[in-house]
Amino acid sequence: MATLEDSFLADLDDLSDNEAELDEMDGETGKEEDDIDMDMADLETLNYDDLDNVSKLQKSQRYADIMQKVEEALGKDSDGAEKGAVLEDDPEYKLIVDCNQLSVDIENEIVIVHNFIRDKYKLKFQELESLVNHPIDYARVVKKIGNETDLTLVDLGELLPSAIIMVVSVTALTTKGNPLPEDVLQKTLEACDRALDLDSARKKVLDFVESKMGSIAPNLSTIVGSAVAAKLMGTAGGLSALAKMPACNIQVLGHKKKNLAGFSSATTQSRVGYLEQTEIFQSTPPAFRTRASRLLAAKSALAARVDASRGDPAGAEGKALRELIRKKIEKWQEPPPARQPKPLPVPDSEPKKRRGGRRLRKMKERYAVTDMRKLANRMAFGTPEESSLGDGLGEGYGMLGQAGSNRLRVSSVPSKLKINAKVAKKLKERQYTGGATTSGLTSSLAFTPVQGIELCNPQQALGLGSGTQSTYFSESGTFSKLTKPSKKI
Repeated sequence: MATLEDSFLADLDDLSDNEAELDEMDGETGKEEDDIDMDMADLETLNYDDLDNVSKLQKSQRYADIMQKVEEALGKDSDGAEKGAVLEDDPEYKLIVDCNQLSVDIENEIVIVHNFIRDKYKLKFQELESLVNHPIDYARVVKKIGNETDLTLVDLGELLPSAIIMVVSVTALTTKGNPLPEDVLQKTLEACDRALDLDSARKKVLDFVESKMGSIAPNLSTIVGSAVAAKLMGTAGGLSALAKMPACNIQVLGHKKKNLAGFSSATTQSRVGYLEQTEIFQSTPPAFRTRASRLLAAKSALAARVDASRGDPAGAEGKALRELIRKKIEKWQEPPPARQPKPLPVPDSEPKKRRGGRRLRKMKERYAVTDMRKLANRMAFGTPEESSLGDGLGEGYGMLGQAGSNRLRVSSVPSKLKINAKVAKKLKERQYTGGATTSGLTSSLAFTPVQGIELCNPQQALGLGSGTQSTYFSESGTFSKLTKPSKKI
């Protein structure tokens, strides 16, 4: 069992070890700080006026070896791609991988040289970098213009579109730049030559990779073509890097920012890179090119993954994907189906069952055509009809009033449907009795053919009794007396 003193001594030993480790870490940190200070000193003493200190790729041995091998391979196999698959252990495959990596390095080097040219030439023409965006085109324009102040004397027709040339010429008249000194101009022109040399070297590398694309990526080459497949692989950094890339990134590989000089961008493809150079994209109508580019990018990603895993060296999968793309684009261009005429329903042969009875008869009488309307709808042959405004204007009366009296006759008899039973009964009683109230025209005199004028009671003439007379009891009738039968004992 350890004592208290032993435990204290162990703790002291641990502390001493930690101090030693901290000293070592401090020493390493000091060395790193020294290295950082040295790097900062190198950056401060770096001369950016010298192009060799900025661009070092062309001076490297790796660049010279790869370019020499590429030129030798192009000299041997200038007729086209070889047949058969290239294995990963083959030196030719390794050279292709190195070419893909070199093409990426050349792209980065061109950007570095472009920044150098832009920094030097902005003293002469600062607005040119916003008018010409592509680095190689910018280098060619700078080399063509030089220190010339009057751009009308410089022919830029082979380098830029006519619209951009017009904008550049107008902007050059209002620029505040000054001519470059002779030494700065010489360095700028040397940088332009170096950018053009790098671009030509990149084209050679892509030509070599294109000649071998039939054996490296047969499925991808079948879909987009050997030239576009080589550019995609070169920009992505190899076939394996392209296979790991999503389709949305493959779609914009090689996309260049286009300066439209104030013109409309309605017809430009803003999200398409190298895929717009494919035969499928160019043969697609402009209205469907955006969808076609997305479809091409998706199927190219699948084909690149098949080629990276060496799943189909014969390229059958690429042919199937290309045929699928072609069918889909043709399907998009088909007109919509014509609208079919809607057939009428089959008529019912059986008559509809309608409810009969008093209610249905009343409804028919209510909506029946009256005699007056029937006459108004008819016209007599050879007889002009009368109208409300005359001379045939207004509403015509038809045969109304042409039955002899030459008047419009409307029956004053009320319709049975408009009065109920009680009103009909009261109307009948009034017709006989003259109503409950005595009219002022009522007289007690009666004219008879025998006696002439005779005073009589109109109610008696109708056979009605007085108000006290009852219909239940007669004046001549008497009550009968009934005898109560005796009870039998």
